[in-house]
Amino acid sequence: MKRITQENFEAEYADSIELREMDKFICKEMGRQVHRYIKAMSGTLKNMEHFEASLTDLTVPEKEVAIARYIDRNRKVLSGLDFRIVVARAMANYCDTFSYLLQLLADNRRMEFYLDRLQSKYVRFHEVFEADGKFGIRSHDGTVLIPAEYDFLRTPYIYKDDLDVMPVIAEKEGKMGLVLPDGKNTVVAPFVYDNISLLDEYPYFEGTKDGETAVIRLD
Repeated sequence: MKRITQENFEAEYADSIELREMDKFICKEMGRQVHRYIKAMSGTLKNMEHFEASLTDLTVPEKEVAIARYIDRNRKVLSGLDFRIVVARAMANYCDTFSYLLQLLADNRRMEFYLDRLQSKYVRFHEVFEADGKFGIRSHDGTVLIPAEYDFLRTPYIYKDDLDVMPVIAEKEGKMGLVLPDGKNTVVAPFVYDNISLLDEYPYFEGTKDGETAVIRLD
């Protein structure tokens, strides 16, 4: 039996309409999961509307990337989530009849394909890497987001209800600062702090300098 892969699935196993519609419905289900997460974290209706408005004008591929970035920063979004349920709900939205839904659910190869496809699109975690004794950050595909020139890096995993890129706490030459993982090594808080701590709420960071502690405002 020929092995079905991401590369040959469309040509060998499904038509382009099914693939496009399944991507759309899976994206909708993953957006709903983020919605539930915001609600569970005691987010307000305004918070949820703000997140959903951020996605409104995006194409499905753009939404996939945006949601994946959100999940990377708020990894508890996936806590307790069964991806099979996500795929099954997407299939239910795609099917015109119950009998066809049952047929798809019983098709193990199809289910496995969409499970792999879902995870490849939405579980895209960055990682800290080391080079010559210094640390940097790269994305799931190996793209360098922060070059390896820091003595310490701490990525903030926090509940935040929008798609903004969050800074990374970094140390350089004995001082702390904030750097954006934007591939440009953009410093948003200078390396003048003796310590930087993460807060649960906006403005998210506070720094200690010369014995005094104050919040760090980035806007």
